[in-house]
Amino acid sequence: MKLITTLVAAALSSLALSASAMTPIQDTELSAVTGQDGVSIFANLNVKMDSFVYTDTDPLDANGLGGGSISFNGIKATGLIAASIDILSKNSFLQAAGAVGVTNPGTFYNPQTGGDVVQIAIPADVQVAAGKLLNISVDAVKMGNNAASFGSFAMNQLDLRGTQVWIWAH
Repeated sequence: MKLITTLVAAALSSLALSASAMTPIQDTELSAVTGQDGVSIFANLNVKMDSFVYTDTDPLDANGLGGGSISFNGIKATGLIAASIDILSKNSFLQAAGAVGVTNPGTFYNPQTGGDVVQIAIPADVQVAAGKLLNISVDAVKMGNNAASFGSFAMNQLDLRGTQVWIWAH
């Protein structure tokens, strides 16, 4: 029985190796390949951070000022984000950048030598259920080692739809 199991395992692993073999493709062949462009990414954010602490390391002055810290405790970011990733040609990128008000993309992208650009976008038309947009909150704001809190704050229903980010090599 052990011999049969070993033979079956060897046969399956040789099939897996031959099925995963990659073959090179020439640029001329690659240019003829077509398919659906872009990748969609959907994320349900649930980020929690115990605290963010700012510390002033200056020594105390004659009036007792300087030094100390402030901490933001119980930081959370929750909500939905949907993004798409596309590859834009140089002309498509320059057109898209112009459409959002970039008047001189040449200051950060060279139109003469620049190539394709990766675009990450949060679509403006994506439907998100009521109350499910991005929310950011801080449970408590404290000074130094004091246990008392100055209060809390929240940014609710942060709507990032329509946001675009472009990435390219240079």
